[in-house]
Amino acid sequence: MRAFEAAARLGSYVAASRVLHVTQPAIGRHVKLLEEWLGVQLLERTPRGVTLTAAGQRYYAKISTALQQIADAGNELAPGSSMRWLKIRVVPAFAKRWLMPRLESLRQQRPGLKIAIEPNPTFTEVDGKSADLGIVYGMPGQYANCHATLLHPHVFPVCSPDFLASIDPIARAEDLVRHKLIHVDDGEWWNAWFAANHLDIRVSSDMLYISNDHALSMAEAGHGIALANEVLVKHELASGALVRPVATEVPLESYQLLIPAGRSSADIEWFLEWIAAALREEFPELCAAAPADQRGA
Repeated sequence: MRAFEAAARLGSYVAASRVLHVTQPAIGRHVKLLEEWLGVQLLERTPRGVTLTAAGQRYYAKISTALQQIADAGNELAPGSSMRWLKIRVVPAFAKRWLMPRLESLRQQRPGLKIAIEPNPTFTEVDGKSADLGIVYGMPGQYANCHATLLHPHVFPVCSPDFLASIDPIARAEDLVRHKLIHVDDGEWWNAWFAANHLDIRVSSDMLYISNDHALSMAEAGHGIALANEVLVKHELASGALVRPVATEVPLESYQLLIPAGRSSADIEWFLEWIAAALREEFPELCAAAPADQRGA
């Protein structure tokens, strides 16, 4: 059952073998024995991995919940069970600029729970092993195991006051291309922003930063103009560390929650409720504008 659950959750015998620390053929043998015992086919092999049959989908929904309940029961009885971990994989800018300053408050609200934050700019899913849940920033439908959309912020340019004072006045969004733009990719994000503002402008980068947090740090240091949103720079705008050279803004990507398939622990359910409420309280207009639940997208 564990072999089947891992293969179904990860979509691959190879991935399941890595998670369970056995060989790929062993995963295949376990699944075959289970299918023979049940008398139905659970998985179909494809060039890209494995997919669930209709019977496999029904069986997976039941046993994934049961296996999680068994794990939870063991954790509650095991020595040192009072120490519980919640491992959260998060895009770096959101992790550093919004989530991590709230960690101490989180610990106080959930006694006995230890929270580990893993900033990661490139992940697309969470498997329940290396991370219990994830927070990503992307387009609707981009992530297979999206649980819900948190909020849909506006994107706008920012720079330091000193940088703005050192350049020619910027009256319109198209004037931005005459100045140093800070990139987190090859120009795609800036180009998407210009296009969303109905501007036929294409830019490219000769230097990029691995995350938006690095790009915003460069903007704060006076090295150019970066793209940001309300969640990431609310306090910097309020303090004057960053300013907006133009008022133009547009919603692009959204912050989304990823959770593994199967039953969620009580700690995961608590965190999901907490983060939704915290963002709704701080950014009510953005949460109201967020797309509906993306489950199954």
